[in-house]
Amino acid sequence: MLDICLLGTGGMMPLPYRWLTSMMARCDGSNLLIDCGEGTQIALKEKGWSPKPIDIICFTHYHADHISGLPGLLLTMGNAERTEPVTLIGPKGLERVVGALRTIAPELPFELKFIELSENREQIEIAPYVIDAYRVSHNVVCYGYSISIPRTGRFDVNRAKDAGIPQKFWNRLQKGDTIADGERVLTPEMVLGPKRRGLKVTYCTDTRPVPVIAEYAKEADLFICEGMYGEDGKEAKAREYKHMTFYEAAKLAKEAQPKQMWLTHYSPSLTRPEEFMDKVREIFPRAKAAKDAWTAELEFDEE
Repeated sequence: MLDICLLGTGGMMPLPYRWLTSMMARCDGSNLLIDCGEGTQIALKEKGWSPKPIDIICFTHYHADHISGLPGLLLTMGNAERTEPVTLIGPKGLERVVGALRTIAPELPFELKFIELSENREQIEIAPYVIDAYRVSHNVVCYGYSISIPRTGRFDVNRAKDAGIPQKFWNRLQKGDTIADGERVLTPEMVLGPKRRGLKVTYCTDTRPVPVIAEYAKEADLFICEGMYGEDGKEAKAREYKHMTFYEAAKLAKEAQPKQMWLTHYSPSLTRPEEFMDKVREIFPRAKAAKDAWTAELEFDEE
């Protein structure tokens, strides 16, 4: 199972009723955070989720509303006696940016590991997650992310028996281990059927609508997408500042056909995003105007 919480839904600055956009994923005891603007750890506290198990933090880009909350979060994790390393992922320049922010958080009881993105598309496997980063179109270098949990094929007892594989190795092979049995190498492919459909969440903010977004969001279980503006007449402003309207996001969802889409990263002037959803659902019926602390519990398809 993959738990997702959209901790906040605001863009530019936190408001009394809306924290800045950030997403947390939890799977198999490992937590992954995307973006960490001002107030993110307060949103975590309100949700009742702990920052201590955060193993991975991904950054879309380095505007303040997406990273300025990092020093405080790291200090809180340190005060919670975390000692395991934390991996940070983001556009090129990440270590320099974090180093500057750590002027006010110089001592931590855990190591920070950095993965800097420089290609238009990159894939990283950490803990249970397969992280696909893809370059989008903002006025600074910015990435979207797809977070996937792959699923192996079913264990095939008959294949294992036919291959003469001792039963004592079955469990390890089912878990993905490769085993040396004398001069013979046993691999999971020898006992597993075809891979089954896993879970996927696609996340993007601060971008114009570009085809790569729909490509990575294709048939996702959840597509979380920027909807900076819902009001009529904001199209030119969206183009100028390289953001998206509700309706541009809905068109991407229509192309990608995820199971559901949540809009997020609202302009501070957009106080009632749900008022614009009728028109959005004419384009993509499974769209929702997300609210802070929305949670989704995603489970593998039953077979």
